[in-house]
Amino acid sequence: MNDYLIAPSILSADFARLGDEVTAVLGAGADVVHFDVMDNHYVPNLTIGPLVCEALRNHGVSAPIDVHLMVRPVDRLIRDFAAAGATYISFHPEASDHVDRSIGLIRELGCRPGLVLNPATPLQVLDHTLAGLDLVLVMSVNPGFGGQAFIPSSLEKLAAIRRRMDDAKSSARLEVDGGVKIDNIAAVAAAGADMFVAGSAIFGSSDYKATIAAMRSELTAANPGAAAAV
Repeated sequence: MNDYLIAPSILSADFARLGDEVTAVLGAGADVVHFDVMDNHYVPNLTIGPLVCEALRNHGVSAPIDVHLMVRPVDRLIRDFAAAGATYISFHPEASDHVDRSIGLIRELGCRPGLVLNPATPLQVLDHTLAGLDLVLVMSVNPGFGGQAFIPSSLEKLAAIRRRMDDAKSSARLEVDGGVKIDNIAAVAAAGADMFVAGSAIFGSSDYKATIAAMRSELTAANPGAAAAV
């Protein structure tokens, strides 16, 4: 897959005016809205739930919503976010007692299932799950907080996963989340990622459109034949 998707994380948005923030970032050229859902249990932070997803849909947001569940257990919130209008729902294998069942539940509810690999999660978790996935999300920071620095070894991990995906002829997206910025997005793409979560790099900038355009420029330089497409 040679098209790229940019997915701003609303974790870094101004929550006092979230609807306007999401409208603005999509108008500035973003492709996907990324939700970081934390439960203060699986990870040491507490963020947003399905009511926020539903509110954005009611606000008129029609772009794909990419829900990253950093929660334990996962199945109840899978149902709730599917009902609220999620497009992708991804979860951590460590947080589900029955990973295959959770993947199947996401698809049964009409959403696109994804699996999330923490920095120390071994790639073998994909051995018996990849065929059922529409998304593999690689954490390039430890989950739980925004604004962390990109872990350099994530590039090797992305490349290894891309090889696995290519060997399996998987059409799943390879997403990366954590510390993605203008100055490293080309290297992340070169390692094999095609979907990029960026929070503070976009919402912390003074010009969303210029920041996203700069990211696209870096991605085009990394792969001149690539284009944005959902």
